Amino acid sequence: MVGDDALTVLAAVSRGWRLPGAALALVLAGVPVFPCAPGGKTPLIRDGRGFLDATTDATQVRAWWRAVPAANIGIPTGGASGLVVVDVDVHGPVDGPAAFARVDAAGLVEGWGLMVRTPTGGLHVYFSATSGVEQRSWQSAGAGIDFRGDGGYIVAPPSIRTIDGAPTRYHVIAEQNERVPVDAVRLRDFLTPPRTASMRFAVSARSINVAEVERLASWVGRQGEGERNRSLFWAACRLAENDVSLADAREVLVAAAVQPGFEEREIVRTVDSAYRRVHAVAIRDDRAAPAAPSAARQRVSARGLS
Repeated sequence: MVGDDALTVLAAVSRGWRLPGAALALVLAGVPVFPCAPGGKTPLIRDGRGFLDATTDATQVRAWWRAVPAANIGIPTGGASGLVVVDVDVHGPVDGPAAFARVDAAGLVEGWGLMVRTPTGGLHVYFSATSGVEQRSWQSAGAGIDFRGDGGYIVAPPSIRTIDGAPTRYHVIAEQNERVPVDAVRLRDFLTPPRTASMRFAVSARSINVAEVERLASWVGRQGEGERNRSLFWAACRLAENDVSLADAREVLVAAAVQPGFEEREIVRTVDSAYRRVHAVAIRDDRAAPAAPSAARQRVSARGLS
């Protein structure tokens, strides 16, 4: 099974391997990889498709890492690699480790294969993917836990980031052999119980009602990839102009818009930005989600780089 082989190789390369050799070892085990920015997490390929550029072509992988030996290693999660990852955040406004302890106590994450400490002190918990079942990526921002599955990727050991001026590796801190795929649906429902079909809004609206809010949210959810953020911003401005509270706007627009490639934190930032534009004073009291720092994107050509 590719996922189990990948876990074995990841455990090995975590022990001081250089990045070019580690990338090649993963490919030879059947794991697709792609280069990420040295010291960072963003895909490196110029005019590329992000994690969709991942390949098991050893010649291409050698060329990429020959061009940029310090490139970090990205692995697409889900069916492509046979790996899924529970990402436990330690720097957000909520206690990710406490949430992970709760799901562990509930028996929802017992079958992990590797635990990886990230350079910032977070935790990546690796599982073999469930064969033949699509497991989409999702976020539970309120719990400080993300799930990296189909439609996502992870930066893998022995990748390096510079933290407080010091190069720090992703490294394996625990490994176990009794591996069982994680039930991502049960995990998400435990962390974020599904919203009821009946939405209730504290709307002191001048000219908008609940049905109109739901229609606006539905319209946002139907937008194509190139229009999502602009449409979301426009919709959030309309809600702000009609006195829908920021908390209610976040709730309905996150539920409508969240999908792989357009995740909850990004949606919250866009909604907050719209509310800030419409009435800047209210946003300072209502805002709860911090914006994630952006990283400068470094790129190389997608073609062979010998």
